[in-house]
Amino acid sequence: MVLRIGEVAKLTGLTTRTLRYWEEQGLISPSSYRGRGERLYSATDMARVTRIRDLQELLGFSLAEVRVVLETEDIDVLDRVRSEYRAGNVPAARRRRLLDEAIEANEKLVARLDVALARIGAFRDERAATSTRLRESRSALDDDANA
Repeated sequence: MVLRIGEVAKLTGLTTRTLRYWEEQGLISPSSYRGRGERLYSATDMARVTRIRDLQELLGFSLAEVRVVLETEDIDVLDRVRSEYRAGNVPAARRRRLLDEAIEANEKLVARLDVALARIGAFRDERAATSTRLRESRSALDDDANA
């Protein structure tokens, strides 16, 4: 499956301008180009675009935070670690180092998610406190009106 930039934009709910900006920032890269620079995206490219959008929309990550997550999850890195780990004659010491690398990358991602969840929790608590104060104010007005 190969999609043009407009098709990717339509399927993801993004604009072509956003996709071009993400490309300028090094977050995505079309698999290939056709005549006159027409960008072509593979299924893997589409998955990466969707991942970036979800990290921004669902978790509220900035592009800098998205970059860290993508670097942690980078398919090339994971493929390299997986391939090397599964190779038949890799010494146990090297396999341990590969597992340590994967563990470290995953723990960094978990830490970033913890920070994001804490920020979300703090924001939720703030909104709940505001709601309580507003209800108390309304109740006080109702009491004054009924007195």
